[in-house]
Amino acid sequence: MNVVPLNGRGGSGRGSTQTRSVIAALDVGSTKVCCLIAEYVPAKERGSGGGQQSTIKIKGMGHRAVQGIRNGVVVDIDAAERCIRAAVDRAEKTAGVTIDGVYVNVSGGRPGYSGFAAEVNLNSGQVTNAHIESALRFARSRLDQNDRTILHAAPVSYTLDTNRGVRSPLGMYGEKLAVDVSAISVDPGPLRNLANCIDHCHLNVHGFVISPYAAGRSVLVDDERQMGVTCIDMGGGTTSVSVFVEGNIVFADVIPIGGMHVTTDLARGLSTPVAHAERLKTLHGSALPSLCDDREMVPVPLVGERGRDTVAEVPKSMLTGIIQPRLEETFELIRDRVKASGFAKLAGRRAVLTGGASQLTGVRELASSSLDLQVRLGYPQKHPGIPERAKGPAFSVAGGLLDYAVSPDADTVAPSEFSDHPRSSGGYLSRVGRWIKDSF
Repeated sequence: MNVVPLNGRGGSGRGSTQTRSVIAALDVGSTKVCCLIAEYVPAKERGSGGGQQSTIKIKGMGHRAVQGIRNGVVVDIDAAERCIRAAVDRAEKTAGVTIDGVYVNVSGGRPGYSGFAAEVNLNSGQVTNAHIESALRFARSRLDQNDRTILHAAPVSYTLDTNRGVRSPLGMYGEKLAVDVSAISVDPGPLRNLANCIDHCHLNVHGFVISPYAAGRSVLVDDERQMGVTCIDMGGGTTSVSVFVEGNIVFADVIPIGGMHVTTDLARGLSTPVAHAERLKTLHGSALPSLCDDREMVPVPLVGERGRDTVAEVPKSMLTGIIQPRLEETFELIRDRVKASGFAKLAGRRAVLTGGASQLTGVRELASSSLDLQVRLGYPQKHPGIPERAKGPAFSVAGGLLDYAVSPDADTVAPSEFSDHPRSSGGYLSRVGRWIKDSF
């Protein structure tokens, strides 16, 4: 999906990659931080059938369990910085290169949707690029009125006089041109904290990408984005939802409920440590009950117990009875928010589940019945060199960030706005020098 720039810039957007070069993606989630380093392969080097071959070759990967981030928001900048440094360092060692900047996802800051319309008179009677840019600039001025930062903005449809639903008005004749613009914005505070944390790691931010948009670019096929689809990314601390219509993202939201909330429910309901609750969820958990659940017993280590009472046995149905209500609550919130946005009908009858929490047994079936939609599981695009462990839904956002790095939109966030110390490019020694300067 190519968002039409609101600032009049054409082409593939800032940072468009034309030659073989190294790109990096940093997925900062609520349970893990993942860094992927890849090499962009130009079309002329892809051989015959280049249109069918990947433009990205994965060179290195690093990931760490996250600390200092809760529900997509930085709550401890020092702890988050250490996790990011460790993930990036591991990816650099694997790839054998040093990066100076990354594309970063945003899942905190209360992402919200807003829509605005703008209209211009056609003095010449024929729509020109100047008319389109004027309408978009006017819409941009209305979008900038609130104290929020716009991450993505796209024209949903054009209206020429009384003719609605015009896809491309350039060259057409009329008296008035109107455009409906959809924008996704976040609170600037959490965004600035995230940028500041990455800046402390001596890395540039090449671009911010809202998490549901990154997930959609990774797992959705072109037909789904054109016909209308709801993409649900079920992470550890949050669940993000996005709606794509006619190739554009028209709605995005983040719900502060994820897989870790299911784990916490199990830990409290079964009086077991959180680590054991996660293991029980992975090995025995299910979103839907089965006929033999009452007869199948599961060993549950009890928290704080010693001696013969350290392990209890509970029926598997007890796990399902704890997991299912939490997931039903999540899907009900998604259904209500999409319905309230007004895009439920345009989103069609199809939804795509991705993210680490979507791998739980029965989630697809439960989502289908709760949302009353056709649901499939979405996996990230396959690229040469990608490790086996990174092929699952948990790495969809990271894959979408790489796709965005290759063909970025002309986004409306300037990284310099959120960086106290803009970083110049340089190698390992340059970064060490900057670290010494900042530390001493």
